[in-house]
Amino acid sequence: MQCFAEVGIQNASEDLYRAERRVWRLTRGLFRYKESIMSKNRTDPISSWFHVAEQLGEYIGIRFGRVPAGAVEPEWMFVRHSDFDGIGGFAELLRRRGADLPRLAQLRHPAKASRLRLLRALAKYLKPRQKLRWGDIERGPAMSSSPSQPPRAVAFHLFDDASTTQIRRVCRKNAVSVNSFLLKHLTKAVRPFLQDQAAVVPWMIPVNLRGKVTRERDTANFTSYVGVKVCSYESVNDIHLKIYAALGRGEHWANWYAYKLGGLLTTRMKRWLIVKELAMSQWNLGSFSNLGDWDPERTISQADCEGGWLFAPPVLRCQLLGAGCVTFQNRLSLTIQVHPDLTTSAAVPQAWIQAWVKEIEIDVASVTAEPLAGHWLTA
Repeated sequence: MQCFAEVGIQNASEDLYRAERRVWRLTRGLFRYKESIMSKNRTDPISSWFHVAEQLGEYIGIRFGRVPAGAVEPEWMFVRHSDFDGIGGFAELLRRRGADLPRLAQLRHPAKASRLRLLRALAKYLKPRQKLRWGDIERGPAMSSSPSQPPRAVAFHLFDDASTTQIRRVCRKNAVSVNSFLLKHLTKAVRPFLQDQAAVVPWMIPVNLRGKVTRERDTANFTSYVGVKVCSYESVNDIHLKIYAALGRGEHWANWYAYKLGGLLTTRMKRWLIVKELAMSQWNLGSFSNLGDWDPERTISQADCEGGWLFAPPVLRCQLLGAGCVTFQNRLSLTIQVHPDLTTSAAVPQAWIQAWVKEIEIDVASVTAEPLAGHWLTA
């Protein structure tokens, strides 16, 4: 009997041990799941910077606009950059209107993510910032001292289908991206408004990291950037090579990890860096952002989605000009907005848009021996 009792006690002990192991494994699994959820819901490294900028009185809305067929004036709308990047914001607006967008654009450049990129780029962050001075620009009426609001100085140009196709054809023929083509002519359009018209012009160019970085939703901030400096004598091909050289060096990864490192900074430190214009890897005249090609097959047919779409990145005191482009259903649009510290007059970005389009027309005509076809809308 004693033997049977000992066996029973031993079996009970083994059962208890197995039960404890199951509980331990379950607890460990729940803990890891909780960790996973917490890491996914953790504030992204970009949003905090925009929250601080907003505290400093900046307007952090990304500008979008839709021009319905037959209309002249766009319907403007804004999404906060603390919640979305440009691609994510545009996808959010289209989805709210019924569009089916199962997968957003992914980063295709092969440069690998590595924290070493940041270490190699530290010297660039520590270099003195060289600013460009603007020439005589119409300042426009002063804005009220009310809380931050969208910039008043904004202008756009909407190409039609035929003109967009011609621009694409020219870029393919010259083996350059539409991005490089547009940046070259944007820079040339803005130069006459600088004090030193032969100066090297620095731009911030956002880079979409989708496909390489994980977020809790596909419309969140996936944006890093590269800094590109455009010389007056450079061709479209030169600028194209510069952009891809910056990507090849992994500058977008260096800047991404710099954002992440910013998580160690206090709000006060971030405020100081933004005010001193040291929050970026270089001082920039402005940002130039291209959201790419959307719905070229024209599968989106919802009435609230149809028409021409416009986009411009936010402007800040440290980055006074925001130029954006997006191609929706083979209609390319250009939009420029200007920070009120530079001007509140729409005549200024309107002049830049007109000069930008003129430079594009000249380049297209020089390659195709024919002017841009069709009609378009400028405002």
